[in-house]
Amino acid sequence: MAKSGGPAPRAFDHAVHRLVRRIPRGTVATYGQLAALLGDCRAARAVGSAMQRCPHDIPWQRVVNARGGISLRGNVSGMITQRVRLEQEGVQFQRGKVDLARCRWTGPRRHPGR
Repeated sequence: MAKSGGPAPRAFDHAVHRLVRRIPRGTVATYGQLAALLGDCRAARAVGSAMQRCPHDIPWQRVVNARGGISLRGNVSGMITQRVRLEQEGVQFQRGKVDLARCRWTGPRRHPGR
């Protein structure tokens, strides 16, 4: 959850979901990476909580843990679904983990002057 003085939980959830929508097909981001992009590198767990509440049209499968692993989403079938979806997008795995060196999203592009 968001810390006191930080954004309200719904606002934070919305910011997380908006950012996850920007992750391109065939790439992944970590919970911590998303937290850092949102301005709080210690909010990885809050990102995870927001992802548990994400709408169905969010590409949730593109968010993995810091080791490139698939985190349990309530049951084993969710883990299998995530891996299958990622593989269909061309994401490569090594020893059961996403190859972050090849597939990590670098974040939104910054436009000069903005």
